[in-house]
Amino acid sequence: MDVTLAGSKPTRRGPAESFTGTVLQDPIMEAPAPARLRCNRVLFEPGARTAWHTHPLGQTLHVVFGLGRVQAEGGPVREIRAGDTVWIPPNEKHWHGAGPNTRMVHIAMQEALDGKAVTWLEHVTDAQYSAPVG
Repeated sequence: MDVTLAGSKPTRRGPAESFTGTVLQDPIMEAPAPARLRCNRVLFEPGARTAWHTHPLGQTLHVVFGLGRVQAEGGPVREIRAGDTVWIPPNEKHWHGAGPNTRMVHIAMQEALDGKAVTWLEHVTDAQYSAPVG
């Protein structure tokens, strides 16, 4: 058993190559092999969002605070709020982030395949982000 004490892992800012706006990530855990689970608490300031990306084994998001948005490629922009859980299937191109005027915090959970948990792609444009919620 391993206990990680609260505050023992530093908050990191989401890199500009992968995020638009202010995004703060707090690592929760990265399980040692043979387990593959990785978890982070992610805070998105209003208007902040990920770039388009995929996960080889999928991703689960659980919203703990605020109001946000999520979209799979070719699908509508969906609104998500505290208490909602989103499952993104393996290799589905998607993005997620805060609403235009609200913060959003979620727990992001994904598994690594051969040591890789995410493939980052191009940034979400302002037009894509601002599309009507459907």
